[in-house]
Amino acid sequence: MIAISSLRPVEQDWGTISFASTLYLCPILDLLVKKIPLKWQPEIRLGLQEALVNAAKHGNNLDPSKTVVVHFSVINDEYWWTIIDEGSGFSPPSCQVDFDSSLPVDESESGRGLCLLHQIFDRVHWNSQGTELRLCKEVNSRSRLPLIP
Repeated sequence: MIAISSLRPVEQDWGTISFASTLYLCPILDLLVKKIPLKWQPEIRLGLQEALVNAAKHGNNLDPSKTVVVHFSVINDEYWWTIIDEGSGFSPPSCQVDFDSSLPVDESESGRGLCLLHQIFDRVHWNSQGTELRLCKEVNSRSRLPLIP
């Protein structure tokens, strides 16, 4: 089940989506990228999919009694998402982003998704417990074009 609500903090309008831990994320991703400029949608969708899979699978162990909550907002040209799971948390490894090199390669593929988040989003920050991920994308930034055409 997907629940959608509106959350209004003091300064900006935020939306909220919550859902039971699942890997069926298409309708959730559709809602989360709906207002993003078309040229950025494939890349941001990929990054959000990675973040939501991590929350549902690794955070909540796909336990349908646990919920993933996503708060989202647009502030000027910045798109913000906060993804919260009910897991025990983790300590995210540091990931150096080099756009001229490929993603880390090892047999377990551990950490590749986290580095992907750093390549796609302009800001990636976890809370100290490792249960809340805050992502930001500046779509009008002249620093680079979308990675996915």
